[in-house]
Amino acid sequence: MVTPPVSQPVRFDVFEVDLRAGELRKHGIKIRLQEQPFLILQTLLETPGQIVTREELQKKIWPEDTFVDFDHGLHAAVNRLRQALGDAADSPRFVETVARRGYRFIGQVQGPSAIAAPPSPTVPAVAVRQAKRSPAMWRGWTGSLAGFLVAGIVAAGLVFFNAWGLRNWLFSTRSFRSLAVIPLTNLTEDPKQDYFADGMTEDLITQLSKLGDLRVISHTSVMRYKDTHTPLPQIARELNVDAVVEGAVQLSGNHVRITAQLVDGRSDQHIWADNYDRDLSDVLLLQSDVARDIAKQIDLRLTPQQQLRLVKDAHPVNPDAYQAYLLGRYYWNKRTANGLAQAGQYFQQAIQKDPNYALAYSGLSDYFAFLTLIGGPEILPPNQAMTQAKAAAVKAVQLDDSSSEAHASMGHILHNYDWDFEGAEREFKRAIELNPNYATVHHWYAHLLMQIGRTNESLEQARLATNLDPLSPFINQGLARQYYLSRQYDKAIAQCEVVLQMDSTYLPARTQLALAYEQKGMLVDAVSTMEQARKLAGEKTDLPMVHALLAHAYALAGRKADAQSELNVLATIGQKRYVPPSYVAIVYLALGDKNKAFEYLNKSYQDRSEQLLYLGVEPLVDPLRSDPRFDALLKQVGLKR
Repeated sequence: MVTPPVSQPVRFDVFEVDLRAGELRKHGIKIRLQEQPFLILQTLLETPGQIVTREELQKKIWPEDTFVDFDHGLHAAVNRLRQALGDAADSPRFVETVARRGYRFIGQVQGPSAIAAPPSPTVPAVAVRQAKRSPAMWRGWTGSLAGFLVAGIVAAGLVFFNAWGLRNWLFSTRSFRSLAVIPLTNLTEDPKQDYFADGMTEDLITQLSKLGDLRVISHTSVMRYKDTHTPLPQIARELNVDAVVEGAVQLSGNHVRITAQLVDGRSDQHIWADNYDRDLSDVLLLQSDVARDIAKQIDLRLTPQQQLRLVKDAHPVNPDAYQAYLLGRYYWNKRTANGLAQAGQYFQQAIQKDPNYALAYSGLSDYFAFLTLIGGPEILPPNQAMTQAKAAAVKAVQLDDSSSEAHASMGHILHNYDWDFEGAEREFKRAIELNPNYATVHHWYAHLLMQIGRTNESLEQARLATNLDPLSPFINQGLARQYYLSRQYDKAIAQCEVVLQMDSTYLPARTQLALAYEQKGMLVDAVSTMEQARKLAGEKTDLPMVHALLAHAYALAGRKADAQSELNVLATIGQKRYVPPSYVAIVYLALGDKNKAFEYLNKSYQDRSEQLLYLGVEPLVDPLRSDPRFDALLKQVGLKR
């Protein structure tokens, strides 16, 4: 006789396992653990201290018809179990790996010594008898059958024609229209391979983003959930999505393996899982296959154009160039001077490995475009950095006209350097057509629309960008900037506070907050906020904007000596790196020297500095608007009053 499962929770260390509830708890608080890792833990606790072989786990947890790759699935599930327990493979406290055999629970069990496996369900014996039925009984039975058939036909008709929304209700669990791909786990356990897992996550997001009506959360927001144990329903709520894709990736030589699974974000119900193995040269085919399979599972009907795009995107790649590109994007996404320096090197390496790699040229364009803003191995003025950025963007579009990234890079250059607003808008629209979920292009497009006076459209694009990338300080600060430029200062302040809740050290949000305070006449708060920004920046000489805006706030508050001191700091910085002349111009403007302000604004025009594009809407320059020289400068830039 099989002993029934124990009813008392099994305890070890600070954990307890409640079999009846199917829960793992730590200090009494439930820890999210999916079905397969939980079953592994339960199986190990049945015989603590003894080896449970891989074969035993496979028979018990992975029937042959439910999983494609047992080895990969087992490794991933054990990793998730260890993450939930705070355990490690190299120094285990609870789950020990026994090489080439299986696993063993080595923790001290404080509850029952073992958990009995639940008995297998049995089918009761049924005696089959041939009954004699009277004609009345037969008529009654056939009448009932006919009634059931009619009722079934009616019900099927109601579902087919979706009467009262019945079909939607019955099948709503698969009708997902928004999802997030949380960071894929790096199964190699080598931190040096993190870039590859992050890059594969971003590429899978990009593939899914191209599927029309599906809203897919951007890479920046989902990266906040890397190496966390946040429950999937909580992630779904925070990102406002219907479903979540999670999985793992392993790179071994030139072979890549991905496991992916789809989970209903509302119920935490597992919907689908599969594994994919490819040579690294076919990694784009792998991503295309994953995206297509997920689309099927969520009942997303692809147009012929979308299906063709998935096929076209699945071309072979040079493995070395692909890895160099992933490293480039990995460091570019850090948006730091050191990260940018490494990004440029890797994009150049990718191009050397494959001179026809469009994405590498797009990455190189974005690298040069950000040099004057962030810094890097060298600080170049716009007329040097942007010339190289444009050459790379042109090459990217020539190599792949269907690349959203390439068109976005091209639009960014046409906008911020060529000042070709119509051409930039065409490129931005083309990028959005190719990938409606690319938050960065919506962000860039919002800036263009604001500068040319299309305020409502600008705010719409900025809000859409935050909807696609809700946890990105960069994107959210963009919305704050649009509120400020449209002179909605209270909304700008509120949005800056949202950003600073995400990241209290994010300098652009703090400086934007100070500018909004200035326009509301809250000069004490403006100065205090800018002094906080300077303290956060430290003595970095690659952040002249902080010193310029602090000097501006000091001057408006009547502290002219302090303003002059910060102006002297800008002069010192200018001896080592490029400082946009417009930064110096706004300081002189606040000090009341309009002639000096125009002198430096004209220098900015000669440099093709992108700060001049805000002249038409920037509140800081309002004192200059009555001067005829201001209208002349606007005309030169191509803006209207």
